[in-house]
Amino acid sequence: MAGRKPQRRREFGTARQLPSGRWQARYWAPDGARRTAPETFATKTEAQDWLTLTKADIQRNVWVDPEVGAVNFEEYALKWVVERDLSATTDELYRRLLRLHILPFFGEMDLDEIRPPVVRTWRAERLAATGATTVAKSYRLLKAIMETAADDELIRRNPCRIKGAGSEKAKERSTATVEQVDALAEAIGPRWRLMVYLGAYGPMRPEELAALRRTSVTLDPLAVRVTEAAPELNTGRRVEGDTKSAAGVRTIHLPAFLTMEVKRHLDWFAEKEPDGLLFVGEKGAPFRRTSFGRKWAKARAAVGLPKDFRFYDLRHTGHTLSTQSGATLKDTMVRAGQSSEKAAMIYQHSDDARQREVAGGIDAKVRAARQQDVAELGEVREA
Repeated sequence: MAGRKPQRRREFGTARQLPSGRWQARYWAPDGARRTAPETFATKTEAQDWLTLTKADIQRNVWVDPEVGAVNFEEYALKWVVERDLSATTDELYRRLLRLHILPFFGEMDLDEIRPPVVRTWRAERLAATGATTVAKSYRLLKAIMETAADDELIRRNPCRIKGAGSEKAKERSTATVEQVDALAEAIGPRWRLMVYLGAYGPMRPEELAALRRTSVTLDPLAVRVTEAAPELNTGRRVEGDTKSAAGVRTIHLPAFLTMEVKRHLDWFAEKEPDGLLFVGEKGAPFRRTSFGRKWAKARAAVGLPKDFRFYDLRHTGHTLSTQSGATLKDTMVRAGQSSEKAAMIYQHSDDARQREVAGGIDAKVRAARQQDVAELGEVREA
């Protein structure tokens, strides 16, 4: 009986010429399915070279099934936002960046169609159409989404590889002087003057100020306990919740010169309930960004500060005075509710007693500046 003929070993891939004259490459994927190269080739050698590289990718376990990446970018991006469990303000920001700057370009593409040259073209078009800061934010968001797609093994590598494209080069912000802070507090009116002082000498974020209640304030020691934030969305809806980060939960010891300001505000303007809001409008409703913004713009103009000086920029005054009062970087970070991943920060500490010292230093600086202004005014009058 004749011996059985040995079974021919299956070849990894083949190259065949098409009626058009170009060459097609086909191969056996790890899942046993027959795959065709996504493009055709001018010569048989080019097709065989492509098969050799693909076989090497499979052997090194870096091959990505081209059909897996055929996922619509818009569907994946919107799902990505939902799965992040973002704060209300960050969720709003990401959806706005997607709607205005990312989806109009990438929305109809599949993930595997987004290549580095496509990303470069998109970024160049955005830079020509809008501000560099917005483009940097949009690029960071696109990069984060595509990084997750790479982790999900839907694409081989993140196509966002433009060095420095996600960095924002913000211009140097203005710092108000003690005299200017006093002038702003005077110009904005009695109901809101404490907000100006807490924004500068706290220093607290607007959304933190919006969430403060009577129970947040102590007079002995003079301090404010920040535990929540209530940012206002572009829709006008205010969202009460956690602070910007874990570092935002903190006790801020205030300089002693604010004692009378705090007492007066509690007596005259805060809600009367034991847990009432610290800052409310003339009609008793929580203050709104739009209405407060109009008051802020008038006060800023009256003081002579530039139009781009934001309420948020008052924090720079607090940072500067803290540093001048001898506060360490960690002291200032704790006071402002900022966090850092730098390992060096782990070994620096700023306890409650140190925070009181910082508040005392700010108190001394402000009093000295005010006395100097009074002395200079007296000299002018005598002259």
